[in-house]
Amino acid sequence: MLSAADPVRVFQEFATLDLLSNGRAEIVAGRGSFIEAFPLFGLELEDYDSLFAEKLDLLLNIRENTHVHWSGKHRAALTGQGVYPRPLQNPLPVWLGVGGTPGSFVRAGMLGLPLMVAIIGGEPHRFRPLIDRYHEAGLRSGHSPDQLKVGIHSLGYVGDNSTTAEDEFFPGYAQSFTEIGRERGWPPMTRPHFDAQLGPTGALLVGDPETVAEKILRVNESLGGISRLTFQMSVAALPHAKLMRAIELLGTRVAPLVRAALASGASEAFLATNAGRAA
Repeated sequence: MLSAADPVRVFQEFATLDLLSNGRAEIVAGRGSFIEAFPLFGLELEDYDSLFAEKLDLLLNIRENTHVHWSGKHRAALTGQGVYPRPLQNPLPVWLGVGGTPGSFVRAGMLGLPLMVAIIGGEPHRFRPLIDRYHEAGLRSGHSPDQLKVGIHSLGYVGDNSTTAEDEFFPGYAQSFTEIGRERGWPPMTRPHFDAQLGPTGALLVGDPETVAEKILRVNESLGGISRLTFQMSVAALPHAKLMRAIELLGTRVAPLVRAALASGASEAFLATNAGRAA
């Protein structure tokens, strides 16, 4: 959540991580979907967007320049100070994390930054018009199509069979979203609402490897092609052994199915076959 963080420290921390991991670190910078950090750090909520725009500008400046000359409204100016350490990757990857605000999609396109769309509910295909706006803004700003990558951040869990995966994931998922909802005025999470998110057009990637692979391919098609998927299982507070099994299934079953379907151009056939199996 870059709005409530200092870009210099963010860059230093991720540069350190990049060096320790031999060039595997990436930043997903966003404004944040919650506002608790603003009073916590003495920030004004009315500065919600200007804080992010300014701090993103500084972060990108630091990424490009070891010695930084920069000034803004919300932070003391930098007058040539060096920012260290420098990462192994040059440039250090920075994705723009977005929710459902059209202006955020346009900003990512204008800056030529890869886009990471957080889809934690609803129907992923509804984000297609916003992603189209991202591509349009990027092309108008002179960025190449190859530069305008799209990733999605999703909630999910993989089990040996779909019924087990759903039953294991639901209790912790419901508890987390009910607690968040209690603070924000949302209704409690129910099993019917959860089950609706498991359907072909729902946002949750929960099930056996074939079901999850099918859903990933369906989302990829509906959004016009994605290049990255972040798969978050921690929201359900599952035991370590179950998470390790899910990670194993992701790597040995789900990823090969998705890669094979995409490489052969057979994703539509895969979807049709699995739709018939599900029916």
